Amino acid sequence: MRKKEMALVLISAFFIGSLGGAFFLSPIYEDVPEMMSNFEKVVPSNEETMDLMFSSSLDIDELEKNLTETDGVESFTTTGITFQMWRFDDNEYAYFQSVIPNIDSHYENYTVNQSGKIDIDIERGYDTSSALKSFSDWYTEVYGGSISYAQIQAEVVLKSSALDTVEENLLARGIVATNIEGPVQDSIENTNSSMLSNTEFILCSGVVGVIVSICGVYCDNIVVAFRKFKKFLNAKVKR
Repeated sequence: MRKKEMALVLISAFFIGSLGGAFFLSPIYEDVPEMMSNFEKVVPSNEETMDLMFSSSLDIDELEKNLTETDGVESFTTTGITFQMWRFDDNEYAYFQSVIPNIDSHYENYTVNQSGKIDIDIERGYDTSSALKSFSDWYTEVYGGSISYAQIQAEVVLKSSALDTVEENLLARGIVATNIEGPVQDSIENTNSSMLSNTEFILCSGVVGVIVSICGVYCDNIVVAFRKFKKFLNAKVKR
């Protein structure tokens, strides 16, 4: 085969391999982390911790009842509340920083951002409605208005095997976990960190296409060389 024809074959093989990798193999390759995590889901002792954030308008008692009755869910605990106020000036920022600990003794750690976002951790086991009411009553007394919207932070501890079921349950309610920690998530992150990027994978597919085309072009030579090598080994054994 002439050099120009050989070059055309190799270039064509590279593009065909790259296209095959991009359209047919990439979707399978991208699913590898999820497939690897399935091994962790079948280990009975594995547990995940899921952090949630959802609107205070949601029926928390119904959500807790639904989740805790789901097979594999160990616990559901509300951990904090979040309010989005207006953008604070320096004086307002300092005021909110100083006054929040005095609103409710069950408030633990808290963060005030000058953007107006206030995150408050509440004591474990403390009633969420009471935590919200304390802040709302204080706000009404000081500013004369009312709090119309807040968010609830919660933590769900569950068996790894129940992760898919719980995620589907939450998604049906419009809730997506803000963070998940555990063996399944670790497996996904570790696999992702060791994988090639999408571009690198496509280029590797092109290189494999080139290697296959070279094997095809020189197939006869490879077969002949293999047969000679096999005869050589047989002759050695007979001696």
